[in-house]
Amino acid sequence: MSAADFSKLAGLFPDETVTHSYVQDIKLPAAPGQQSPGVFALITLDNGLDHSKPTTLGPNTLVELGTVLEGLKERAARREIVGVGVTGKPYFLVAGADLSAVKSLENRDHGLWMAQLGHDVYATLSNLGVPSFAFINGVALGGGLEIALQSTYRTVSTGAGALALPEAFIGLVPGWGGVYILPRLIGPENAVKVMIENPLSNNRTLNGPQAFQLGIADALFEPADFLEQSLAWAATVITGEVVPTRANSVDPADPAVAGRWSAAVAAGRSFVESKTSNASPAPAKVLDILDANRTMSQAESAALECETLAGLMQTDEFRATVYAFLDLVQKRSKRPAGAPDRRLARPVTKIGVVGAGLMASQLALLFARQLKVPVVMTDIDQARVDKGVGYVHAEVDKLLGKKRISQDAANRTTALVTGSVSKEAFADADFVIEAVFEELNVKKQVFAEVEAIVSPDCILATNTSSLSVTAMAQDLTHPERLVGFHFFNPVAVMPLLEIVRAPKTDDAVLATAFELAKGLKKTAVLVKDAPAFVVNRILLRLMGEVTAAFDEGTPAEVADTSLRPMGLPMTPFTLGAMVGLPVAQHVQESLHAAFGDRFAVSTNLQKLIENGVKSLWAPAADGSQEIPESTLSLMSFGTSPSTGDDVLRRVQDALAEEIGLMLDEGVVAGPEDIDLCMILGAGWPMFLGGITPYLDRVGASERVNGRRFLAPGVASGLIAQSSESVSPDAATPESVRG
Repeated sequence: MSAADFSKLAGLFPDETVTHSYVQDIKLPAAPGQQSPGVFALITLDNGLDHSKPTTLGPNTLVELGTVLEGLKERAARREIVGVGVTGKPYFLVAGADLSAVKSLENRDHGLWMAQLGHDVYATLSNLGVPSFAFINGVALGGGLEIALQSTYRTVSTGAGALALPEAFIGLVPGWGGVYILPRLIGPENAVKVMIENPLSNNRTLNGPQAFQLGIADALFEPADFLEQSLAWAATVITGEVVPTRANSVDPADPAVAGRWSAAVAAGRSFVESKTSNASPAPAKVLDILDANRTMSQAESAALECETLAGLMQTDEFRATVYAFLDLVQKRSKRPAGAPDRRLARPVTKIGVVGAGLMASQLALLFARQLKVPVVMTDIDQARVDKGVGYVHAEVDKLLGKKRISQDAANRTTALVTGSVSKEAFADADFVIEAVFEELNVKKQVFAEVEAIVSPDCILATNTSSLSVTAMAQDLTHPERLVGFHFFNPVAVMPLLEIVRAPKTDDAVLATAFELAKGLKKTAVLVKDAPAFVVNRILLRLMGEVTAAFDEGTPAEVADTSLRPMGLPMTPFTLGAMVGLPVAQHVQESLHAAFGDRFAVSTNLQKLIENGVKSLWAPAADGSQEIPESTLSLMSFGTSPSTGDDVLRRVQDALAEEIGLMLDEGVVAGPEDIDLCMILGAGWPMFLGGITPYLDRVGASERVNGRRFLAPGVASGLIAQSSESVSPDAATPESVRG
């Protein structure tokens, strides 16, 4: 690729927020009684914006960095400098490639140029003629961490967070050298952990100490004087006083390493299969390159990385991931559609929780930890109250034992949570939420009792997962004060909050609910009061179709594994067992009452519930799973079995139908909110884009509704591409080696 091609690529992005490369000459500190080693050129990567705007790597940024590095290489040849360092603005080294720029590369050649541009620039960094150093002061993701890996030496701050190669999660590969350098630096097993296991485990990242322990960094310093300590350390390395040792590094040519390398790749493939069912091409591609590059030169690996990246950039899975991650999780979640003016929100200085069971106790703990206001739980007797408060105290003790909170924070949190057998304890509360049995009359009675005690301005909230908020408010003196506030289990982990607006819910109540969600660090989506709202309605339609296919005579294993091409977190029957068969059946019955035969109620499932069966599957003697004969004997089946492909298409079309109806009903503002809910409330994969991009991709949207949910280009290519142009399989080790 020529310089003209690089310039042409950069010219495609006139609006790029450029991360500039600022160079400062520093005279390195001298050891006692010694002269300074000489002049050190320090590059600071900075986009000139505050910490809320991370530094990223777009084409113009890379061209500028490359130009700066070429100049420093010339200075090194003239012996004007003895070393080069790279660091970042406060809290960031670099947050990785500019994904919005990468997503917009519709032309495969442009994607290839982008990949090659990164390699060209990073190759200069690693071949300056003098040692290069990366001072990792903060976030270093993807291409940001690869800048560090391409440097000769690395330091990291104890305060640095979010160090990762998350490309497998995003739909790409670590394509600027990380997949080659990392396994040699920290060993193939650790490299698979960083490049595969962490990204596919909710995009887990490393902190500074963890990166140092793995061997990614050579030295670890405190944040207060991180740059000064890093420069002093660099001086000792340049003079030879310090020679960094790398205990985890390996030589791939060593016969003993070859077996480890193959085993690590095989373990990675098993992990990918368990997590995604290989529904997204990127993780397997990471492992393909890792497997191949053990016997490759770095240049050969670079060529394979570039070809693979260019192919993956054109896949719908990558585009759906960027839509999900950037457009939804990063942007839409921060500006909820339909949320009222936040200035209408009322202050909340005390919270009441009706109930002291597991869900209520989780809520009390969350409110106390995040909002730091008094929380009082009530229940029908002192034993239940004591158990609920005891749960909170025990969970706080666990957090303290894991050193996730300080002793002071633990003391404050436990002091904030109290219990009572009398709802009079809510008299001065500003917000009261019920978490009692999922029965409409029970909830109505609770609210009638609470409303008689609380102030006129106190907001009432329900954590119902499927019942009508409108019906709950029907007999209230002030129905405008009631709002749905639906959490997902486990409360501390799942980030979604469905905020349900009933017809009479007023804007001040709604605004307060959204502000509380923000204080709780949850993502809130405004939902119309409709049966099961968003997540449970979609999940139950899916589970209902698979269960119906099973009842019709489809073998259990065929029915339960039919959705593997979607890469969902768990199979339908496993999900049913986790939720609880009685709970799932209860919600299904509510949906059947509302929508009829679209939500069929399974007679077989009811028989299992009546006989105390908690799961269709049970462990077999050989470690697999089977349906026990005692369970099978309870059920009866039809004579119309389906294939796995039939069941998959049936579910695709059912989901397209249901989501189309939900949008027609105005349950949410748009398909983007459906997708956001399924990602954050059900853990559905980013590479599906939630769900609507997937339904568009497989044609279900047009089969059922006659139109796509999203316009071409939103979460897919702008135009239909030929399989040749988009295939991530275009690059193979053989084709790269020629």
